[in-house]
Amino acid sequence: MTGIVTKSTGSHYLVRIDKGKVVDCVLKGKLRLDGRKTTNPVAVGDQVDVEEDGEDNIISKIYPRRNYIIRKSINLSKQAQILASNLDQAVLVATIVSPRTSLGFIDRFLITAEAYSIPAKIIFNKADILDEESLNLQQQIIDIYTKVGYECLVVSSLSGQNLEKVKTLLKDKTTLIAGHSGVGKSTLINAIEPTLTIKTGNISAAHAKGMHTTTFAELHELSFGGYIIDSPGIKELGLVEMKKEEVGHYFPEIRDRMNDCKFNNCLHINEPKCAVKDAVEKGEISEERFHSYLGILTGEEMDWKEWEIK
Repeated sequence: MTGIVTKSTGSHYLVRIDKGKVVDCVLKGKLRLDGRKTTNPVAVGDQVDVEEDGEDNIISKIYPRRNYIIRKSINLSKQAQILASNLDQAVLVATIVSPRTSLGFIDRFLITAEAYSIPAKIIFNKADILDEESLNLQQQIIDIYTKVGYECLVVSSLSGQNLEKVKTLLKDKTTLIAGHSGVGKSTLINAIEPTLTIKTGNISAAHAKGMHTTTFAELHELSFGGYIIDSPGIKELGLVEMKKEEVGHYFPEIRDRMNDCKFNNCLHINEPKCAVKDAVEKGEISEERFHSYLGILTGEEMDWKEWEIK
């Protein structure tokens, strides 16, 4: 039997096979020990073969992945975790407040998607709780990303603002939904597909951060067409080993200009006749994105509070 992994708990896997039937599976020992460098050899979205072995269903084969979103494991720094595979797009749910999503986090998500050729979009949630100052800040951030080609959507899961546009965005596609805990991923999913009734959580008043409610990534079918993969809240998004020379290739606005630099190996830091730095000085590349690029090179992420966005 061949099917798609819809949920992974690390030891057991749910696999959807013929006509929507879902079976509980374990992983064949050989596949667990085949030298994979990820914490999860099987990810939600994987196409797999399932064999019956007595009372157990065994995943015996994992098909090659078309693409995947991956991050460095926080606990095992030498390993990585695949969030989901075989995606048509990845959507980051971000919030300006309660909790605040930093631009550095957004950029790390976007370049991870760029690295694996996965179209990425940004949904700014909780529009209903923003005051005038926060709304202005949100629009400035949206302007930064739309300028370089990323589609952004402002929504409110509670008021219903733009939920129909979210459905249009997701229709007939397999989409990873990701973001910090507390940004309202589960509430948003419940609002566009009420039959799912995914568990939601509260914000920690002490730290204005979300508390984890989604423990494992899970694939859900949408009644209006398509599938979404609801992922656990991401506290940090560590980039899997990426050479410094490669980082600029995953910023579209830098990629478009790097061939005009004097030196082929230009890192756009202090090299002479750098077309990228010239573009920053002319306002053609936002200072915020450029500082984010430099922060990824140096490992020093800056929050938008420090950038004085105007």
